[in-house]
Order: sequence, then structure tokens, then C-alpha cells
Amino acid sequence: MTEMYIPTFQDALDARERIKPYVHETAVFTSSYMNALTGAELFFKCENFQKAGAFKVRGASNAVFGLDDEAAGKGVATHSSGNHALSLSYAAGRRGIPCHVVMPRTAPQAKKDAVIGYGGTITECEPSTSSREEVFAEVHKQTGADFVHPYNDPRVIAGQATCSMELLEQAGPLDAVVAPIGGGGMVSGTCLTLSNIAPETKIYAAEPLNADDAYRSFKAGHIIADDAPETVADGLKVPLKDLTWHFVSNHVTDILTATEDEIIAAMRLIWQRMKIVMEPSSAVPLATILKNNDVFAGKRVGVIITGGNVDLDKLPWMKS
Repeated sequence: MTEMYIPTFQDALDARERIKPYVHETAVFTSSYMNALTGAELFFKCENFQKAGAFKVRGASNAVFGLDDEAAGKGVATHSSGNHALSLSYAAGRRGIPCHVVMPRTAPQAKKDAVIGYGGTITECEPSTSSREEVFAEVHKQTGADFVHPYNDPRVIAGQATCSMELLEQAGPLDAVVAPIGGGGMVSGTCLTLSNIAPETKIYAAEPLNADDAYRSFKAGHIIADDAPETVADGLKVPLKDLTWHFVSNHVTDILTATEDEIIAAMRLIWQRMKIVMEPSSAVPLATILKNNDVFAGKRVGVIITGGNVDLDKLPWMKS
């Protein structure tokens, strides 16, 4: 499998069968309050209720259970700020193989605890892309484990594509789908599904203004990577890579941004009105919809809530 193998829709269909025993078909919630507030009909795909608390268990499970026995025996390894790390640890634990994870020392403690709880081994790095990749190279060399990239991996993207398959089956035809973007794994999976079975549905990526490298890449027509952006949306700090850029550049309608205050306000609003525990990264889509309601008013819009692994002792609206 070469690095630039582009997953097909058949890969996504195969992934759905492969991961079925290990993931939930998560619920879709609606809210008359949110519809009135935005002027759109919103369908929230709640991946915060997913196994391991995040959509990333889909791609991680597809990678782990797609390995042959010889490769699986050496285990899997990755670098991740949190949700991919704990998702890969979950999947590896279900298969009974080792999982080695490089995580920034600043990653939320709740996510580190989850990795350890699922049986993963953590090596810490500094909170930058360059440090993450340097430390990972050493871990990978020492273990010989199969590298499952958090997002720039065709197996991972095929797994993430199963989320929007379910969403369309549950909600029916949609005018648009909005998903958060960091490295672009979920957005790429959404592109893979929708471009094949609902090409008329527009795909919007939602990004923190403080970590807007995907937005700037999209406007420039080539990848622009930030090394260590600072945002409350800790899952969206990583840059696009060649495989996810392929999907973003070919299928995304637009990338919309939100400020830190807008993200926190949207997160608090969903907690308060919908009683959904979600992490800051998951609030970015609603924040961008509220900010750009002229784009979405009168439309049927899918909103992917990507995860719920939040540190309850450090909620962003709490006074320090």
C-alpha cells in the first residue's frame, strides 16, 4: 500500500462490514431550538456517543482489523493529540495486540487516561508537529509496529467514511454536511461517501480561526502547514497532508472559520440546550453555522459532532 493510494467507495463499504462488531451506529439528534436559532433544519450526528468517545474509532478499527496476523503481531503505533490515540488503543485492545502512542505533553489528561485504560503505551512529546514526528520516528524504529496515521491513511479515511453513510441513511437527503477539520480525516471520509452517493450535497469544513491552516491552504490552492497553533479545539491543531488534501481540494465546497469565543459559546449552547457532552472541536461546525446562517438558512444540514472526550475539570467557560 503506497502512501498516496486513494481509498475508493468500495474500500469504505468493506470498512463498514469490517468494523461493524466494534463500533456503534450513533444516534442523530435534532433540536427545534437550534433550528429556530439558525434558520436551518439541523441533524446532529452524535459521534460523542461512539466507542472510545469519538468518530476516530471507525478508522482505527478498520486499520487494526485489516492487518494480517503477522503484521498485527508487531502491534500498531501512532502520534495523536488524543482521540485517535485512544481509539487506536481501543481497537488494538479488542484484537489483543500492542499499541504505542506518541502524545503531546499538553494533551488533555482525560484522553491520556483513556489511552492507558485501553492498554496503550504513551510516549510524550512537545506540543508541535515537528516534535511529534521526531519522537514518533524513534518509537516506530524501536517497535517495528504498523504505523496508523491519525488521518493521512487510506484505511483510516475509509473507516471515517462510514459515519456519513449512516447519517444519510438516518436523516435522509441533505443539502449540506458540516464537519470539523484539522488534519482532514473526517472531512475526507465525508467527501469519499458523499461524492459517490450524494454528489449534490455540499461539504463544508469548519475550522478554528486560531488554527486556520486548512482555510488558508484551500484559498491558496496548496498545503500551508502551521507547526503549533493555539486553540481551545485541541483536536484540530494538525495540518493537512497529501492524501487528505486530495479530498479537500477536490470535493469541499468551502472552509468556514470561528473564533475561540464563538467556539466556546457554541459548545456551551449545545451542552445547555441539547444536553450533549461534547469537546470544543465538535462545537466548531455549529459556531460556523451560527456565523454564516445566510449560507445554511432554509437548508437540511448534517452536523457531525466528532467527539465527547472533554476534561470535565477544565471546561473552557470555567473561571481559572
